[in-house]
Amino acid sequence: MKLLKLSAAALVLTAGAAIADGDHDHGITSPVDSARVADFDIVAAEVEISGRFATFRMSSAGTAGGTTLEATGNGAPGAGIWAYVWPTTLDPSAVGFGEETGLLALAATNHPDFDDTPLFDENIDGDTGNDGGHWHSHWVVLTPNEECGPGALAVKDVAEGETPVMPATWPGVPFYLDSPGFTPVFDGAEITINVVLANSDISALEGINYDGVTTALRVDTDFHAPYVCVTDVFDVASGDLSLPGKID
Repeated sequence: MKLLKLSAAALVLTAGAAIADGDHDHGITSPVDSARVADFDIVAAEVEISGRFATFRMSSAGTAGGTTLEATGNGAPGAGIWAYVWPTTLDPSAVGFGEETGLLALAATNHPDFDDTPLFDENIDGDTGNDGGHWHSHWVVLTPNEECGPGALAVKDVAEGETPVMPATWPGVPFYLDSPGFTPVFDGAEITINVVLANSDISALEGINYDGVTTALRVDTDFHAPYVCVTDVFDVASGDLSLPGKID
């Protein structure tokens, strides 16, 4: 698998300001790269608003969601995570986190060694604790964390003694992750997540910038901060993580 290393600092800097040349009426397009695993080779990413729905869409050169991790049976510590991610410039408070806590991203993730959606039974077997190997959605807040490696990003940790502001569907983990229950829908090369928000929050999406990323993350082996690091980036829709997509 061809991997791409990117600067976390550059990502946070571009996410923190309006991007003058970032208007794309039909999202972001990306050329096919035969050196990448086709299922994670992004060819298009877009976010559209219709009424109270925001549709996050990504297309791959292969079968979206077709490549997943093998379970190790070791549980969460050290477990790998593969994800389709839409980084945005939307303030995390729009989905229930504290204000200005980091870079808000919507993600569809798959990790067969643990479950982090305790409110939902994705495989409909009566057990809400065994569904991590099914693709599911998260809001995450990302911040730079040098302990994950030079220029690396991590899911923001809850600091010791902190009383964090979290969405109602936060699964109680010690980092900034929400499990809202939006179901990723796969159709051949395409993955779609329909997000339902309050009217005021949908309005907040207008004019927001975004990008599309396929990536790998890993839970810390001893499950202590930093808890979840971004370890590899498979592809970036814009090529440079400049977040050029703009929600009209």
